[in-house]
This record gives sequence, C-alpha cells and structure tokens, in this order.
Amino acid sequence: MVTNGIHLDIRTAGHGDPVVLLHGWPHTHRVWDPIVAALAADHLVITPDLRGLGASERPADGYDLDTLAGDVMGVLDGLGLPTAKIVGIDLGGPIAFMTALREPHRISRLVVMEALIGTLPGAGKISPWWFGFHAVPGLPATVLAGHEREYLDFFYRSGTLGRGIPPEIRDAFVEAYTGVDVFHHYRAMPGNAALISDAVQRHRLTVPTATIGGATVGDSTFRQLEPITDTLESHLIPDGGHILPLDRPDELLNILVPFLGHP
Repeated sequence: MVTNGIHLDIRTAGHGDPVVLLHGWPHTHRVWDPIVAALAADHLVITPDLRGLGASERPADGYDLDTLAGDVMGVLDGLGLPTAKIVGIDLGGPIAFMTALREPHRISRLVVMEALIGTLPGAGKISPWWFGFHAVPGLPATVLAGHEREYLDFFYRSGTLGRGIPPEIRDAFVEAYTGVDVFHHYRAMPGNAALISDAVQRHRLTVPTATIGGATVGDSTFRQLEPITDTLESHLIPDGGHILPLDRPDELLNILVPFLGHP
C-alpha cells in the first residue's frame, strides 16, 4: 500500500472491528503470527511492516513519531476505515501511543506491551545497552555485516527467556534484517522522546488503554502512562519474555481478546 508518501507492506485477516498490530525490533509483521487467527475471528486484523523494516520501504527520513503516526492513519484511510483499535509492542508501542494521543476520535482502544514511552518518568533503571549502539550512524551495520544472524539470535533468545522462537519465523526475521540499514528508528529516539514529552504537556491520553508487561519491561509502561491517561489498566505476564506474541501467545490472548472486544 502506498501511504504517507511511501510503500508500506500490510497484511489483513478476518472481518469485523479493525485492529492494527504494530511490531517492534528486530521483528516484522510475523511476530503476530501466533495470535492473528484468534483475533481474526472477530476483527479485521491489520499487520503492517513498519517504515524502514521488513518489506516496507526504507526512506532516509520520516522516523519521527508524528510521521510514523501518519503512516498508521494512512493505512486506515487506504482501507477506508474511520476508526480502529491499535496494539504496539517494543518500537511499535510509542507509535501506537502517539497515534492514539493525536487521533482519539479515530482510535477507540490502545494496547502497549513491553515498550518504553520515550523518557517519561516511571521507567526506572531500564536502559538497554543496544539503544546507544544502534543509534550511532553507520556503526552497527558495519560491525554486524556478515554476523546478523548471530546478533539477532541474542534478541530472540533473551526475548523469550532462552526458549527461542519458531525457526521459520526466526529465518524470516533474519532475512529481513540482513544486508540493510535497519537502525533508523534508533537514531530517531532522542527526538521522539522530546516529541512525547512535549505532547503530554499539551494533551492527556483519553483513549481507554491497557499495558501488558513481561519479564523485561514489567509494569514500567503502566507507571509511565498512569499520570497522563484517563482510563488505564495494567496486566503482567511475569513468566513471559519480551516477545510476548511468540513466547506466550495464549496468555496474551487471554488479555487482548476481552479488552479489544469492548467498543
């Protein structure tokens, strides 16, 4: 789909109330594979690859949250959908948050899982070492060339507490992240943190919201959003790794299905 000036690769499944699922790093839309069928029983499930990742176009710019939220709204417009619910994990969390904050008349429910919302207070001491490494222009791509699989496997193992992810999905992720610059989003993080800080000074989050934490982020997202959100609930999957859709899909569905089932 061409939207907001670029090509975004999107997949859809099912019929009903629309829900957009936004993946993180180092994922593609396939991170949602284990839960799409269950959600598609009652929803039109929309799973795009984010700008700069997967099969979507990789422009040199446009990784600020305002543009990324515009990408999401462009997908809804392209599909002729006036409203939708939105779910984001990891990198997709701040994008989902900013979309709901900017467009509360079009986003009816928000779920943010295993994600930090900029540098808002409440995150505690979570500061992943790779954020800085990935943000240095040119460095990670140069250092990791020829060793992408080994590097990515670190995230797939740690993100499932050592259990690993299905080989077919792992291979698809590695292919999508090999030989290309996949670090634009990290280079944009400082500016995006400033955008978030400014936005929450001017607006409250009025969309009903749920946070879902695993063993990595836990309840940090809830603590970040609690002071600025009108209706907020917190859920934890304490034995779940960071990549909850692949690591603990059944437990995740037990939370998502009833929350997304509300108008």
